[in-house]
Amino acid sequence: MVRVATSGGEARGGTSAVDALSRSALAVLHLNGRFMALLGDVAQPSGLSAAQWQVLHAVGAGPQSVSGVARMLGTTRQSVQRLADLLVAQGLAVYRDNPAHRRARLLAATERGEAALRGAGPGHAELARQLCGELGGEDALHRTTEALRELSRALCTVAPHLPS
Repeated sequence: MVRVATSGGEARGGTSAVDALSRSALAVLHLNGRFMALLGDVAQPSGLSAAQWQVLHAVGAGPQSVSGVARMLGTTRQSVQRLADLLVAQGLAVYRDNPAHRRARLLAATERGEAALRGAGPGHAELARQLCGELGGEDALHRTTEALRELSRALCTVAPHLPS
């Protein structure tokens, strides 16, 4: 590899900050693809897609605005809105009035939605068990998660105009 210093950072050990950023982005995108495929497998017995599971899981602990779910998932409000409308049409979620904002209703899981999440629970638990085993335990998974959160926080700092 050619050592090239760029405005993105000094070359270090044959790689620049630009190279490191590119490798990080590709690794995270690959990871996202793997997670979506695995979530699809885990959610399938409940009749949910991976994307539906994500949105339903986000509101499983309590009602959230569509914008809040989008921020949590790092995606657009419009994509979450489409999924929320589908979940409502399927009877897995409902819209509720939002006392804090007249126009931004809250999305909440219904009993059927909570049952669908519980149906995915055994597969989710098995995946967690296997992943912890592969990484060397729960502490290793927690450290990995914290590193990913730190990367996300840093990206939000350097690109605050993008959805967080």
